[in-house]
Amino acid sequence: MKNRITRITAALAAAALLAGCGSISSKDGGYYTTEAAAQESYNYDSAAGGTDSSLMPANAAEAATDETAQKIIYNASLSMESTDFDAARETLMAAVEANDAWMESTSIYGTEKDHDRSADYTVRVPVGNYRAFLAAVGEAGSVRNVSENAENITSSYIDVQARLTALEAQRTRLNELADQAETTADLLEIESQLSDVQYQLENYTRQLRNMDQQVSYSTVDIYLQEVVTLTPTGVTFTERIADAFGGGWDAFVGFVQGLVIALVYLWPVVLIAVVVVFILRTVWKKRPKKEKLPKPAQTPPPAEYPVKPSDEPKPKY
Repeated sequence: MKNRITRITAALAAAALLAGCGSISSKDGGYYTTEAAAQESYNYDSAAGGTDSSLMPANAAEAATDETAQKIIYNASLSMESTDFDAARETLMAAVEANDAWMESTSIYGTEKDHDRSADYTVRVPVGNYRAFLAAVGEAGSVRNVSENAENITSSYIDVQARLTALEAQRTRLNELADQAETTADLLEIESQLSDVQYQLENYTRQLRNMDQQVSYSTVDIYLQEVVTLTPTGVTFTERIADAFGGGWDAFVGFVQGLVIALVYLWPVVLIAVVVVFILRTVWKKRPKKEKLPKPAQTPPPAEYPVKPSDEPKPKY
């Protein structure tokens, strides 16, 4: 009996050692590797109109489905403005539909009346339509900034695959031991090990599925702002001076309009303040004036007495 327990214990230890091969450290369901994933980021300004990816290769769609290819996550962020907010939104929605993308989140701020609307969109785009989607989005308005990011997760992907392979081998070995178990204690111990292995398998399978989705679908963040006039790009110094004068006048007019609107909103306070000042001035005028007391008579200074000349003879020198 002791020999059988010893053999089962040794078999469990061997299965655990097998699972440790090619393992990676895990925390909160995430994956971490000793080798940092390669990342590249590009930022550039774009004029109004279309934009295209300068980062993603043309064969990115084939590479995403190839098991031997590099696993790279492509993301982009765009900032744009438009004088016709509704038309720009319709163009964006058409680009999402035409490229088989889907909207992950949407946030809209401001009102149509004040012409200060803005919107934040997060779009998931199939990697094969990533370049076409960026070009279509560029037609919605004036693109001010574009930022692209490529994250290489090949090392993490391979490590998770190795971990899954080791865990599957451990599960197979534990099932074989469960068939050979002769006592209830041995069976319970093996089932406990199987439960832990099954949990780890599901965890790493979920991580691998999540990485596959990130590689297959790029994330594009879009910020759209409604403006009265588009921000000029590529202008000369003289044009910039003229724009500065025009912008200063617009700012002054906007300040005056805002001040008038604020006074209109605060008219009850202004009216109350005027009434209070009027009452205080009336009360102050009706107060009796204090009588002025006569000034005390001034005593004349004492007369100076003349000094008599001395009778003593002056010394002769």
